[in-house]
Amino acid sequence: MLQLESGRGVTDEGKQMAVNHGRVVLVAGATGLVGREILAALLADKTVAAVHCVGRRAPGVTHAKLTAHVLELNALPALAKVDECFIALGTTIKVAGSQAAFQAVDLDAVVAVARAALSSGAKKLGVVSAMGADARSRVFYNRVKGEMELSLARMGFSSLVIARPSLIDGDRAALGQSERAGEGVGLLLARGLRPLLPANYRAILARDVAHALIRAVQTAAPGVTTLLSGQMQGG
Repeated sequence: MLQLESGRGVTDEGKQMAVNHGRVVLVAGATGLVGREILAALLADKTVAAVHCVGRRAPGVTHAKLTAHVLELNALPALAKVDECFIALGTTIKVAGSQAAFQAVDLDAVVAVARAALSSGAKKLGVVSAMGADARSRVFYNRVKGEMELSLARMGFSSLVIARPSLIDGDRAALGQSERAGEGVGLLLARGLRPLLPANYRAILARDVAHALIRAVQTAAPGVTTLLSGQMQGG
C-alpha cells in the first residue's frame, strides 16, 4: 500500500508537467539525520522537479514536489521513473535488536532500494556509509557497511558516490530518536578537541554530509567515488 503525501492544490497533470522540466529523485532514509537534510536540499533545488521518498514512515513535511511512499523496503513495488537516488538508511545493533536485524537495514534494505532505483532508470546513486567500512573487517559494523558498498559498486550505476562520514553531529531528539550509546560523550569530546583532530576524524554536521553528497553526485565522473569525512567538512 502506498501512502501519498503531496502539496495542496497540485494536480496530477501539474506534477507531470513539472517532471518534464527537471530531475526526478528517489530518497530513502529521509526521516534520519542526514536523510532529512538531503530531502530539504533537494526540495529547495530548482533543478529538481520531483522527489519520491520511500520508507516505513512519512518524512513529516509536505511540498509540491514531494510524494511519500510508506512501505516496507524489502517489498518495494515498481517505482516511478527516476534520474538519481540517495540512500541514507542506517541503524545500530542496539536499536535494531540483533546483528541480523541490523544487517537487514544497513545492507539488505539499502541494496533493495538501489536495485529498485536502477530498475526505474536511475543512473546516479549517492549513499551514506561510514568511516571504516571494509568488507574484510573483523568488526561486524564495518564489515556490513563494506559489504553494502561492494554490492552497490557491482550493480552498474554510471556513477556511484559513497559518503563515509565520521561521527555525525545532529539533533536526534528532534527526530524522536534516542541518543546512540556513547555518542553524546563522543560528540562533546570531538567538539572540544576539533582543532587537534585530523579532518577525517572530526565530528561532522549532518547538513555538511548531505550537501557534499548531493554536489558530488551531480559532478561525479563515471565509476565509484568515495568521499571521506574530511572532504565533506563545511567551513
